[in-house]
Amino acid sequence: MRVCSFLLLILCLLDSGCRRQEKLVVGVVPKGANHIFWQTVHAGAVKAAREFGMEVEWNAPTLEVDSSRQIEIVESMVNRKLAGIVLAPVDKKALVSVVDRAARMGVPVSIFDSGIDTANRICYVATNNEEGGRMAARRLGQILGGKGKVALIGFMPGSASTMERESGFQDELKLKFPQMQMVSLLFGMANRAKAMAATENVMAANPDLAGLFADNESSSSGAVQALKSRNARHVKLVAFDASEQLVADCKAGWIDSLVVQNPFRMGYEATRAIGLKLRGKPVEARIDSGARLILASDLESAEVKALLFPALGEWLRR
Repeated sequence: MRVCSFLLLILCLLDSGCRRQEKLVVGVVPKGANHIFWQTVHAGAVKAAREFGMEVEWNAPTLEVDSSRQIEIVESMVNRKLAGIVLAPVDKKALVSVVDRAARMGVPVSIFDSGIDTANRICYVATNNEEGGRMAARRLGQILGGKGKVALIGFMPGSASTMERESGFQDELKLKFPQMQMVSLLFGMANRAKAMAATENVMAANPDLAGLFADNESSSSGAVQALKSRNARHVKLVAFDASEQLVADCKAGWIDSLVVQNPFRMGYEATRAIGLKLRGKPVEARIDSGARLILASDLESAEVKALLFPALGEWLRR
């Protein structure tokens, strides 16, 4: 009997020791997973998680406009009581209830990329999106001499980050370039074909259109395809975000310039906030992950290449 009790005690100690050595898991839920932007966010999140001895559970909707699927993913993570959740909300209102529930369940949530209408977050890491929109307006105003018709190809209604870009763009036009006319705001709904059609429609309705601002990667891709289809090099396009094709189009002159973010830092800081919170350390409530305007002449610099095409293999190697 004494031997059995001793063996049971040893097994319990071993079991508790194993459990103490298990890594905490932080859920990272972007709007989508396929684009290089989100992959770079993933790499940054993994870097921060490693620094705090955590593991990343990465999951995202197939479509970047699918708030229902994103809610399901976050609900599952809350139900399993992960150590924390890092979230880029598809919609600033639709995700509120599940984020509030996470807070009630004691699961800290860090928000990145796009805002949400609740204070139940430990931190918000994002580009200053309003300033990103203002950058685009200043660039178009400069290259168009402060005159002409311009249009905006947006992402979708309800996405806080792109709504801020749209607001910043329009406010800066009114403030700095009163002779420029904003003729239309249309949405691509995270669909390149829809963004292309929207751009073609606004060009057809405004044959004298002088400039375009596309405020996200899919809208930028669709807009540049519309310019190519009409051979409309006279329409100046400022694009937000980058991809290999968008960079190539910028080099070729179809895109005037790119407003780019720093997704690696975004993923890193948002995940690091969870690590700090779990260790009882202070967390900065708002972190600007940065944005910059890149011209075709900047594309060969080592600094810009590292920003546009970071080495992800070290962090995402399977």
